[in-house]
Order: sequence, then C-alpha cells, then structure tokens
Amino acid sequence: MTKKEFIFKIALLGAPGVGKTSLLTRYIEKKYEEDYKPTLGASIVAKDVLISKNEIEYDLRLIIWDLAGQDKYETVRPLYFQGCIGAILVYDITRFHTFQEIKEKWLRDFQTYAKKKSAFILIGNKRDLDDIRNVESSEGKKLADEIQAVSFVETSAKTGINVNESFLSIAKHILRKSGEDI
Repeated sequence: MTKKEFIFKIALLGAPGVGKTSLLTRYIEKKYEEDYKPTLGASIVAKDVLISKNEIEYDLRLIIWDLAGQDKYETVRPLYFQGCIGAILVYDITRFHTFQEIKEKWLRDFQTYAKKKSAFILIGNKRDLDDIRNVESSEGKKLADEIQAVSFVETSAKTGINVNESFLSIAKHILRKSGEDI
C-alpha cells in the first residue's frame, strides 16, 4: 500500500454563536459543552485523519482554525487565512441573518485571502432545534449550489449528527482539488 502525507489548513467561519467551536469540540473531543464561550481571535486545533482508497493510504493532518466571528476581529482575520486551503462555512438554522452573512461576508473574505485552489463546504448547524428553524434545508442547498460549495450538510454539534462526516467531506474535497483520485 502506498502512503501519502498531507497537511491542510482549514478555516471554520461564520457569525458569532452559530456553533463553530461546538462543532470543533464535538469533532475533536466527541463531546458537547452547554456553556457558550466566545472565541477570542482564533483557536487552532490539529486532527490526524487516515483515509484509504485504491491501495493508497492518505495520512492527513488537518490544522483547523476556529476564527472568531465578532466584528472587532475583522481587521486581523485576513492574516489567519494565509495558507488556508479549505473552509467550513457555518450558519445557524434558527437565525436567518447568520445564513445571509455567509455569501456577503464569510465567503467573500475566504475567497479574497485564502489560496485560490481551495474548497469549502456549507453547514447549517443546530439541526436539533428543527422546531424553531428559520432557514429551510432547501434554502441551504440552493445557496450551496449558488456559491459552488463542494457540499451542503445540516449538523448538530449537540447531538453529533453529521459532524464527523462534514470534516471528512472537506478533507476529501481538498484532496481532490490537490489532484488526488479519491
């Protein structure tokens, strides 16, 4: 079996309170914390992932940058995008304005400052709050198609629904953009 190693820098982007840190905590630590603690500037976490396909073993190190969504960090945020090859754009399905900001703010910043051959996915988070949903799944899918996201997923950091799959999806799409047949 052939082994290939990659390091990918991925940004986790979205408005304050959409659940970026909770998604990352669920993915890395397999837990959910009820307390909301806003990210100050950026939090950086590494995760090693192994993917096998066609007698090739891909040994990936994902360096995930959880970027603060508050406006006061807007001037330093471009610095965090240097070397970034992927992004996870997150909105809260219960707060429509967080959905609207994806295209107008978060995607624009990512495309302006990140590497040109990058990949990004769109996540509608807080699926566990479906009863107070303000953004329909069809709207999320439509936006993902419009902005040419490589995939669209609805997740719940609280229950863990689709969290691992989302991070694995972005890793595979970055591999494809890097010329790998996966």
